[in-house]
Amino acid sequence: MLPKWHIFWGVLFTAIIWFFAKDLEPIYLLLIFLSTFLIDFDHYLVAVRKNESLSFKRSLIFFKENNKKELSDHKKGKKNKGHFFLFHTMEFHMFVALLSLVWAGFFYVFIGMVFHSLLDLLWLLYHNMFYVREFFLFNWLIKKF
Repeated sequence: MLPKWHIFWGVLFTAIIWFFAKDLEPIYLLLIFLSTFLIDFDHYLVAVRKNESLSFKRSLIFFKENNKKELSDHKKGKKNKGHFFLFHTMEFHMFVALLSLVWAGFFYVFIGMVFHSLLDLLWLLYHNMFYVREFFLFNWLIKKF
């Protein structure tokens, strides 16, 4: 899912939470909203590694081309694994949830991350491309090494 859609749905999700929890501190609402799309920072890190460039513009071009290739391969029946995104793994989600025991703000980051991941899952399932993403760090490590 494109970042603009994560931002759109993140605004809507945060507004719904605010509607039902008006006493929630604004910083927590901001954390929910920001985490609904900033989790994709791992996409930028992948592009930096692949391009050997810190250019944000080059990272956007990289993923635009990558997405075209994934869709083309999918139409041809090829089921290639995509890139590995650490912040999208269950283990990273659990790590952030555990950090909420130290600071309550991490709980709201966790909520935004889970919402983001659910949107990604729905997008992948809708496009029948669930195979592209690895959701578990340990599975990726086992396959990698």
